[in-house]
Formats: sequence, C-alpha cells, structure tokens
Amino acid sequence: MSLIEKLTPEQEALIPVYREKWRAIALSTERIDRKKAAEAVKSGYVAIRQQEPEIVFCDSPYAGLKIVIQKRLKHRLNTEFHKQLLYKFRNELCSQIARQLESQIMAQLLTVVLPDLTILEDILRVEFKTQLQLSTNLRSPWFKAQFYSSACSWVDFYISVLNCSYNQIQWKALQSLLKYCSWILPYENTCIVCDRPLHLRFDNENRLHAEGEPAIEFTDGYSFYSYHGVTLPEKYGKIHPQQWQSQWLLTEHNAELRRVLIQGIGYARICQELQAIELDNWQEYTLLKIDADVDEEAIYLLKMTCPSTGFIHALRVPPNMNSAREAISWVNWGVDPEEFGVQT
Repeated sequence: MSLIEKLTPEQEALIPVYREKWRAIALSTERIDRKKAAEAVKSGYVAIRQQEPEIVFCDSPYAGLKIVIQKRLKHRLNTEFHKQLLYKFRNELCSQIARQLESQIMAQLLTVVLPDLTILEDILRVEFKTQLQLSTNLRSPWFKAQFYSSACSWVDFYISVLNCSYNQIQWKALQSLLKYCSWILPYENTCIVCDRPLHLRFDNENRLHAEGEPAIEFTDGYSFYSYHGVTLPEKYGKIHPQQWQSQWLLTEHNAELRRVLIQGIGYARICQELQAIELDNWQEYTLLKIDADVDEEAIYLLKMTCPSTGFIHALRVPPNMNSAREAISWVNWGVDPEEFGVQT
C-alpha cells in the first residue's frame, strides 16, 4: 500500500473513539474471565513461537510475586513479549504512515490518561528484594494492560481506520491479552495471571487518589494508598484527611509526606493545633509563625478572619515578612492593603 500522508475529516473524528475505547479497557475493574484469559495467554505464547505454559491465577501483583518465589521462577519471556508482540509489530505499522502524520496521530491518541502504576512495582520490588533471586529482575517484569492499552489505541486505529497491513496472529494475541488479562508474569513454562483491581480511584487530574480508603485495592486485600498522586503509608491513607492530626508533622521526616499532610490538614487547623505565635495584626489579618519543626523552614502564615461569618482562612507567606500589612501586600501582588481597598 502507498504511504498514508493525511487523514480525512472522518478518520480524524474517530481518534477520540479509539482513545476512549482503550482507556475503558485499561481501567476496567471487572473480574477477569479465567477461561478467556487462559486462551489469550496461550495465543500470546503461540504468536512468539513458544510452547504453551502452565497458567497460574492470582488475585494481586503481590500474590503473583509470592508465587514467583515459591516456584523459584527465573527465566522470563517478558522481553520477547515486548519485542515481538508490540515493538516489532509497531515498527511494521509505522512504516506505512508518513512521519509527520504519525506524530500527529500519536500526540492525540497517547493523551490516553492512564494510572502510573510504576510506583506499585517499586513498592513491591522493595518489599520482596530480600526474597527474590538476583536473576529475577523486578524492574520491569510485568506485561501490563494499563501500560500497553495506550499503545494499542493507535495500533487499533492504524489497522481498523487506516487499513494498514498487519500480522493477524500478533494483533489477535495482543488484543486478547489486553482485553482479557490485567497484569501477567510470562515465564518460560509458567505464566502468572493477576486479576484486575477491585477499585481504582483518581482525582480530577487523573492522579491516583483516595481519602480514607485505598486508591488501588485488590480482592485479596492488597492495597495501595495515594493522595493526589503521592504514595501514602497505610497509617495516613486509611484515615480521612479531616481526621489527620497536626502533631504528625512533628515526627514525620519525609518532606513530601509533610507537604501532603499540610495540604490535607490545612493551615487554619495547623495554626490552632500547633499554637502558632502571633507576630503582628492589622484589622482582621494576623501574621503568625509556627516555630515547631513542621517543615524544612519556619512557617509564616497570614490568618484572615471574615468579619461577618467568623470563618478563618490561613495562607502561607514568605518567611521574610515583618508585618501583617506587608504580608497582605505580598498576597495582593504588591498592592498595599489601603490601596487595594480603594481599588476594590
């Protein structure tokens, strides 16, 4: 076929359709159909010319790694899955698309916002590092639906909309693995298939996030806590931010976790609970300082009390503020509070 250099308006209109199709597949929390998942794995092994493996199912990636340890599995086919089922396949498809058009399509289809579960792998790697053999590299052992669905969105578009020629066996195998499996650990004679998460929770920016409950939760109870994309230990994650305690800031040594705690607790509560020192006041504004070892530098706050409702709001200001009026001016982009009142 001739090189494709431009999309028709009808073809371009279909890009969001394929983007959302594969996003839904990636974020599915339905239980896997074990029969279909087993067939998908077998077709994947056949597609890369490998013998069908023993298939072992588990409820979470944590449980999957326990099986790796118990069975002492070492020889992975993981790289073969990457190379033959996607990368080599991708190169064949991309060779049929003009480079400029390829970049345009990729830019739109790769905007599929998927959860970054790399951190989950990192946590598992740390947890199991003393139990796994050196020959088992945990840096990238998984074939993950969440990761490869992003690539499949444009593979599907190239094949279904642009009619690119393709290897039917490889495409069928790749689709089946992503539709019917979640995470798999492909070894030479054994393939471990993990079920999908029971829950996946995000904030409005599609970052892993939950308040008082896991952001990722599996049926066997293995859970992962996150606050706007920042990993939380269970001691914080299982408690709603409204019940977080300012005193935790005094013993938490991790700077990023302190930032999250400050964000969740709010400066107004921190002022009250950590007994902020009053430095200066002007009308309904008060400049406060928290001397306690809460953050990397002293916390200076401008507390504002609404005269009509009594509602207290606190905003952090630079530590070089000497007066409440100076802090108000800084908050108002250098405008003196007297002038600001006239302008308003």
